Amino acid sequence: MKALIKLTQISLLSLLLIFTSCSNDDDGTVIPPDEGDNLVETAIATADLSSLVSALQKADESADNDLISALSGDGPFTVFAPTNAAFADLLAQLDGFDSLDDFNSQELQNLLATILTYHVISGVGAMSTDLTDGQTLTTLQGSTLEVSIDGGVSILDATGVGAEVTTANVETSNGVVHIINKVLLPQAIIDELSDIILVPITDLAIGNENLQSLVAALTAANGDLPAVLRGDGPFTVLAPTDEAFTAFLDGAELGDIPVEVLTNVLLNHVIDGAVYKADLDGLGSGYTNTLAIGAGDQNMSIFFDTSDGVEFNGVSSVAMADVKALNGVVHVVDAVIGLPNIVDHAIANPNLTSLVGALTEGGNTTFTDLLSNQEESFTVFAPVNDAFTAFMNPNSNDINDILSNHVVVGAAAFSSGLSNSYVNTAAEFDTDENLSLYINIDDGVKLNGVSTVAIADIVATNGVIHAVDAVIDLPTVVTFAVADPNFSTLVQALTELTPSTDFVSVLSAQDGNGDDPFTVFAPTNAAFDALSAIPEEADLIPILQHHVIAGANIRSGDLTPNGDTVTPATLEGDTFTITLPGTDGNIANVTDGAGNMGIGIDAVDVQAINGVIHVLDAVIIPDTTN
Repeated sequence: MKALIKLTQISLLSLLLIFTSCSNDDDGTVIPPDEGDNLVETAIATADLSSLVSALQKADESADNDLISALSGDGPFTVFAPTNAAFADLLAQLDGFDSLDDFNSQELQNLLATILTYHVISGVGAMSTDLTDGQTLTTLQGSTLEVSIDGGVSILDATGVGAEVTTANVETSNGVVHIINKVLLPQAIIDELSDIILVPITDLAIGNENLQSLVAALTAANGDLPAVLRGDGPFTVLAPTDEAFTAFLDGAELGDIPVEVLTNVLLNHVIDGAVYKADLDGLGSGYTNTLAIGAGDQNMSIFFDTSDGVEFNGVSSVAMADVKALNGVVHVVDAVIGLPNIVDHAIANPNLTSLVGALTEGGNTTFTDLLSNQEESFTVFAPVNDAFTAFMNPNSNDINDILSNHVVVGAAAFSSGLSNSYVNTAAEFDTDENLSLYINIDDGVKLNGVSTVAIADIVATNGVIHAVDAVIDLPTVVTFAVADPNFSTLVQALTELTPSTDFVSVLSAQDGNGDDPFTVFAPTNAAFDALSAIPEEADLIPILQHHVIAGANIRSGDLTPNGDTVTPATLEGDTFTITLPGTDGNIANVTDGAGNMGIGIDAVDVQAINGVIHVLDAVIIPDTTN
């Protein structure tokens, strides 16, 4: 394409002299032009217009163009001069262009000349005060620009996006320069570069005839969404087709869906960052987060699986991948992805099919009904398929009770908020007391000492899932003693230090197959450390027996409020007294069989399937005189 005008010629020597004799302002501001400096000389002297100068030189490498000579002529001209940052933005908008050097053919250099002449108004040196709102300016390229003075001076090109005038009225010998923050594009360039020019995600959707329902949904939802998806990003958008929206609405209208719900559904199709198909293929399957908000105000999880194409949450497949946008990437999908609850996430993940099968065996709907409840919050520790394969159910516990022991009702507990502590599960002792679950985070997240969290924080609408590597069987009092590192000395005392008594077997009995249920008063490691020495086996055995009541599951609620409770006889034979409330920060105080007072109960009601544990801050001693 030939430049539309050619004015006086300047020699190569003169151009070199211009480059060597003019100085640039280091901070990018305009140096007031020397008297007699023309447009080109002024641009060379301005550091923040160096990309513009380079673009003029690159365009002039084509024999069809002589822009530098043209803009050094008599004029007058009005030039809208894009900054270096504006040219960087243009290069980012062109797929495959990293620098102006990529305009490396005569055809591309002529296209660059078309862009540059679109910034020039010939025959007038217009000051900002000469510009009016809505004014149309005919450029040297032949197309028009529109002026807006609403909130400052902006110049609108064929994209409809304004270029802000950041510095106005730089007067030169042959015209006026207005510095702008965007490279202006005429429609001819947009059409010519349609295959490589990248537009924001919102505009990409608007321009795709098969995504008009998505555009309508963005408009009907939160009014900020179209602007968000025109923002910097980068974003990955899973864009449902019009047919997908038709199936999703099932005869309803977009207006029938509450705005906050529609907004969250749409955000569930947006991932922060640019994720291409190759990235997903490399991972195979797994979870990432969308911008939708789930339980606990956390970003919703989405499951992807590339074993057969690319599928999201088991319901939506990628029909067209890697549609590049200026601020990210779009994958066109064949179904709208709803907001997943706990059950939806479990069904979507092929690594949880054994869990789903166990939950629904024989048409059982108890768990699916419970975990689909949107009025409640849940934390689910979900055993993967290998965990079910390895589980032998050694105590022949009811599978429904075991599954209940993986569910915490009433809270969505995220990994960041976990600590070494006990929580209650949906499993029950004797139908009315919920079993405890011990969480330890000293090395990863371990549950009851047997099951480790492999994938944390799978966020649903009504809770959170943590995938675990082992089935969590119903705990006995021994389970908690072994799992909790605060009881390591107690475990040593019950095993290594008392080999003649099989305390573990005794305290593992359940379902009435022994002396269960048990109420165990468990001294911490610090309680044993307070002893001058741990007694020898003969004396240690009755001391340990003094901590166990057989045949009773005595919880804190069974104690006499504001009074004394004398316990049933311990395995050693003596009783002791519990005073509620305690003193010095104790929940309750204990007076042991030997008459020692002020022993504190620091934690209560750690419920196992065969009894309950209360935590002591001292070792209690039986009456050694009887």
